[in-house]
Amino acid sequence: MVMVLHTAVGWHVELEFQEDDDKTRAAALVRLPDGNEVRSRGYASRHHTDANQPRVGEEIAGARALNELAMRLLTKAHEEIDEASGRTSRPLTH
Repeated sequence: MVMVLHTAVGWHVELEFQEDDDKTRAAALVRLPDGNEVRSRGYASRHHTDANQPRVGEEIAGARALNELAMRLLTKAHEEIDEASGRTSRPLTH
């Protein structure tokens, strides 16, 4: 019987928001186990005829920041693959 041990790894993602009357800005940060940090930003704007719902602005800006964070992580991973393998890898877009 072969026993495979897996190391549990966790990442903590931080999201911070800044809001004014009709704009919400989100900043996302993940600290990786190797000491690197990846950062991104997202924005949301409220149309002047919409009700003031700060939570909705946070959800939109936060989702955009997390989406950008995901794309930056994919780029970083593919750069590391390329460097180690000496070839060009192709990130999946969906």
